[in-house]
Amino acid sequence: MLPLGTQAPNFDLLDSVSGDRFAFQDIAGKKGTVVMFICNHCPFVIHVNEEIVRVANDYRVTGFGFVAISSNDVEKYPQDAPDKMWEVARTNNYPFPYLYDETQDIAKSYDAACTPDFFLFDANHKLVYRGQLDNSRPGNSIPVNGRDLREALDNILNNSPQRKDQKPSIGCNIKWKG
Repeated sequence: MLPLGTQAPNFDLLDSVSGDRFAFQDIAGKKGTVVMFICNHCPFVIHVNEEIVRVANDYRVTGFGFVAISSNDVEKYPQDAPDKMWEVARTNNYPFPYLYDETQDIAKSYDAACTPDFFLFDANHKLVYRGQLDNSRPGNSIPVNGRDLREALDNILNNSPQRKDQKPSIGCNIKWKG
């Protein structure tokens, strides 16, 4: 996992919805920034899509920036291609850019391992949280509530220390090329 305190790796990626390019600085919020690695087909992402949108809508107004990045190999997984990303973003009303990491370099620079995978950076772009959205998984009957990520966001808002016991994300492995 990317060590806490790491400076946010920069990126310059194409947004599948607007067609614009975004760098980290373009989406960074005054209070902090959430970088999410997701994809279209993963059942773990599909399971939490609504809560991801709720969290983004709840916290964008408090000064946080949000971005989603898909890094999967679209030759082997064409359902994750940019045109399909556009459809998923529109269907789910993503209130954040949904960027395509064609080279997979950005996923590697973040040490992203799976989808979904969440990274929260503070106002100085230092990593303060990396891990799961919450304990819910497809089929485990635990409600999706975004508890872990929401707690980390609230800790920034309240100037409270972050938990030391951050649980890694669980989901579908990023589909690497080669």
